[in-house]
Amino acid sequence: MNYAVSRYQEACSMLPEELRACALALPEEAQGTVEELRLRTGSPLTCATPAGERRLGRRPVVPADLEQVLDAVTGYSRYTAAETMRQGYLTAKGGFRVGLCGSAVVERGEVRTLTDFSSLAIRIPREQPGIARPLLEQLTEQGRPCGTLILGPPGEGKTTLLRDLIRLLSDELGLRVALADERGEIAAMYRGAPQLQVGRHTDVMDACPKALAIPALLRAMNPQVIAVDEVALPTDVEAMERAAHAGTALLATVHARTPEDLRRRPLLSSMMELGIFQRTVTIRRAASGGRRYQVEEN
Repeated sequence: MNYAVSRYQEACSMLPEELRACALALPEEAQGTVEELRLRTGSPLTCATPAGERRLGRRPVVPADLEQVLDAVTGYSRYTAAETMRQGYLTAKGGFRVGLCGSAVVERGEVRTLTDFSSLAIRIPREQPGIARPLLEQLTEQGRPCGTLILGPPGEGKTTLLRDLIRLLSDELGLRVALADERGEIAAMYRGAPQLQVGRHTDVMDACPKALAIPALLRAMNPQVIAVDEVALPTDVEAMERAAHAGTALLATVHARTPEDLRRRPLLSSMMELGIFQRTVTIRRAASGGRRYQVEEN
């Protein structure tokens, strides 16, 4: 709980002073459960918890508040973060991911930049070293990792479990892991350094589409394992198939509640038929509020 609270308070340090005071007035037992801080112009600051959003104070957020957060995150050098900003997010020191909403400037079918920011979401990642350890024996065969797909609905901890599995394969089994961290949520790279633990033998390709990052990692880093987050596009599946044919084990997450849900969705069912994954891990929330992990062979 102390760690969870400290991460919340670290996220609050990015807020303007008046909003920070509102956020820190939240009781500590509640601070440890907060997953996001949300700033929306014209509405009070809120925090997102497993039980829903909760208002923090009464003073409406104004555009200057959003600008102050962006300056704090980028160190007053927004041009250095222009590429991820146009994709709708920033990565702050400490591994915090700041989602952005505003007016998009579109040229030739692509977003070139965002202006007139209207809302921000500061996601608070919390590492849980060791949560993948009980699964490790089921996800390896003779010391080699099986292709593994982690599934669950949004917010159930897929990325947290994937991150710890990467760390264990890298640090404890000594495997070369290549991470295609397209959205910056697994390693949370900040100025070339991972802010979250992904292991000593892990190489990270940050902010690059999976379809481009996977072949580049295969060519450049000779990985034994490639890990990606949130498979969603046919090009992602095609790149993973090529990597699997090259003898590389794949780790990935996907939004799905059950293996049956996978089979009802054409893209995901075709991915399973390709034999890329030998195991699935389904995450379910227990009645106690914790999480249960069910491993199945494919």
